[in-house]
Amino acid sequence: MERLYKIFGPQPTELVRRLEAGADEDEIKAAGATAAVVDASFDVGEGETFVVMGLSGSGKSTLIRMLNGLLTPTTGRVLVDGEDITGMSAKALRAMRQQRMSMVFQHFALFPHRTVLDNAGYGLRIRGSSMSEITERATEALSLVGLEGWEDRYPQQLSGGMRQRVGLARALAAHTDVLLMDEAFSALDPLIKREMQDQLLNLQAKLGKTIIFITHDLNEAMKLGDRIAMMRAGRIVQIGTAEQILNEPADDYVAKFVQDVDRSRVLTAAAIAEPQGTAPPGEKPVPGDAPLKDLFARMSTRAVPVPVVDEQQRVLGVVTPAAVFEALSREARVSTADGKPAEKEVSDV
Repeated sequence: MERLYKIFGPQPTELVRRLEAGADEDEIKAAGATAAVVDASFDVGEGETFVVMGLSGSGKSTLIRMLNGLLTPTTGRVLVDGEDITGMSAKALRAMRQQRMSMVFQHFALFPHRTVLDNAGYGLRIRGSSMSEITERATEALSLVGLEGWEDRYPQQLSGGMRQRVGLARALAAHTDVLLMDEAFSALDPLIKREMQDQLLNLQAKLGKTIIFITHDLNEAMKLGDRIAMMRAGRIVQIGTAEQILNEPADDYVAKFVQDVDRSRVLTAAAIAEPQGTAPPGEKPVPGDAPLKDLFARMSTRAVPVPVVDEQQRVLGVVTPAAVFEALSREARVSTADGKPAEKEVSDV
């Protein structure tokens, strides 16, 4: 995605020129227009989960609709495997969505008169697949999302979480390489939302899809994203890993946004491991993706350095109790009513 702009209102191309020359948001509003997305660029790698995070009105939903051609950019390019989709015909765009890029919506978008199996296979049906292929792929996708045995039910017989699983199954059944997920879990209750997040992580570990996930929930972004793009007023203000955004916020806006994040759940052992450190012989290692909350609990009973290993059990380094305490202490400062910092017990995390 290269230098995307989306202006709603009169003379959009001229307003892009003015923005590039330094015009601010007030000038664009005075012209009777809205700058929904301004000079947005990023690349998403194969198999990466890339999260676009922002509050309501930040431009994230407009952005994702330009990625699959539902909205045409005012200027800029969207490249899928090197092909610019902004110049595609309507027919070519439909084919691209059917074969290369699926979308999971916030409000399920299921057909109430179709069974769970029919809903899961709908994308294949409009593609013109055979009934045997539709049944096979839809059944397989429903099994992946934990709905095996529910094929003959109807959406009104399902809970909200189960309906969203059908929506996810429909995207998986299409066997596209790219999944776009627009606030896919936002309408769910907190417990079901966490279950769906965990399921998506498990599915991604198995399938290795390229996922672009839109959310306004920072904790969700940091749980799911390999990298996160933070948006504000149509602009991308920072792109980085959860650790980078927590530890190196690009500006005051990002710093304020992340100040209440539970660092103990986001930061991992690998993030603070010391490559040259040493641990006692025989000390049980922890995986690199272990959250600091788990390390803190372990070190509260045995305060010794711990080796950290990757998925192949190769040693990445060592985490010391002092490093864990220092990392968690960064979040232990909260603002009092008079604006002065106060300490919070690290044991509370």
